[in-house]
Amino acid sequence: MTAKLFTFIALVALATLSASCGEFTRDGRSPAIVVVRSLQVASGATPDDLGGTLTSDVVTLTTSPAPCSDVSPCATIFNDVAEVTMSLISKDPGVPGLASNPSFLNAVTINRYRVVFRRSDGRNTPGVDVPWAFDSALTFTVPSDGIATAGFQVVRHIAKEESPLRELASNGNIIPTLAEVTFYGRDQAGNDVTASATVGIDFGNFADPD
Repeated sequence: MTAKLFTFIALVALATLSASCGEFTRDGRSPAIVVVRSLQVASGATPDDLGGTLTSDVVTLTTSPAPCSDVSPCATIFNDVAEVTMSLISKDPGVPGLASNPSFLNAVTINRYRVVFRRSDGRNTPGVDVPWAFDSALTFTVPSDGIATAGFQVVRHIAKEESPLRELASNGNIIPTLAEVTFYGRDQAGNDVTASATVGIDFGNFADPD
């Protein structure tokens, strides 16, 4: 075997191995799949009013606590919040009459998440057209035989002080976005697991709550 032929075979083998690793990473080795049952969002000014979409107010005039008042309201910036509900299903469908259910080893502990904003018109430059994407920590466990719900921050306070959201406080424009939230975690056997969901968020200087 010539040196050139040996090198060619080695490169082909390496490429095949790399492609296989990418496929395993994309598909995931965990025998269970995390299902996002719901993703709801709310303004930080009214965090209990969760819904399927959000009008994110970049500046909210508050009348309390003092020294804020009806006569002299305070311009306040709130983080916006979200709540996710998850469950597990088995990749193995089982056989007729005998379903395959996840075991306790398939329980998934979520440990972080990432939020990416994009627009339907394709104008997606961070800091110009949409807020910057961000990562944050979040820890909760999705059990093998039930559901789990967790709250987290979906729009950061600092994002409303940066472009392009900062300008919305005075220019009257609205920026409609889709926020894609990806959750990362591992099952109890150490297999990496991800799950994603998307929610609509419109940014602007909207009317303030009573």
